[in-house]
Amino acid sequence: MFPELSRFTDLGLLLMRLMVGLVFVNSGYSHLKDPATRAKSIGMSKSVTIFLGAAEVTGALGVAFGVLTQLAAFGLILIMVGAIQKKIFVWHTGFWGEKSFGWHYDLMLILMNLLIAFTNGGAYVLMR
Repeated sequence: MFPELSRFTDLGLLLMRLMVGLVFVNSGYSHLKDPATRAKSIGMSKSVTIFLGAAEVTGALGVAFGVLTQLAAFGLILIMVGAIQKKIFVWHTGFWGEKSFGWHYDLMLILMNLLIAFTNGGAYVLMR
């Protein structure tokens, strides 16, 4: 319908990478800021919580700045698959959630990271 918009594909990918990076930096920081409290809230050990926080921040920076973009995106996908697994099988949360957040948000982040990985982040990356 609007073929002229395709010239903005790389800009769109950059904006999506920055948004994904912002979401994961924020999440990772919440793990690292107070790992003991965060570990209790997600039902994991403090050391695993610190690892997840560091992995989220590292992956987020890789995706946002375009450094080893595909590797960073696949790492973030693995984290989100773990989050969905926990929500479905441990917390018994539905797709939309009832008393808490469902796993629809996590699935959207997986698909966004898949697009980033499939396109290698677009043209505006620092290092492939």
